[in-house]
Amino acid sequence: MDEQAVEQFVIKALAALAQPLRLRVFRALVVVGDAGLTPGAIQEGLGVAPATLSFHLKELVNAGLVTQERASRNLIYRAQYDSMNSLLGYLTENCCQGATCVVPSGTASCC
Repeated sequence: MDEQAVEQFVIKALAALAQPLRLRVFRALVVVGDAGLTPGAIQEGLGVAPATLSFHLKELVNAGLVTQERASRNLIYRAQYDSMNSLLGYLTENCCQGATCVVPSGTASCC
């Protein structure tokens, strides 16, 4: 992927995650792993209306952060880990200007 395509992906992904409900949906899919979740399970877990959830799932799919697969009569949504890791890699590519990061006490990590 050329630099311009990478930047377009990053912009779409960050825009998709900038909405609170989409961020909650994405995090739920990351937590559950490769098993994924049906829209019904997401609705139940997050207490969101079906039409609202459908709109936000479509945005996450369009951003390349989530995949959708039909399994019998159900749709299964899964976090797209390769895309997530690419986004994180892009954001931390030049972290600390190549120097060893100092991780403040109480934070999860750096780079």
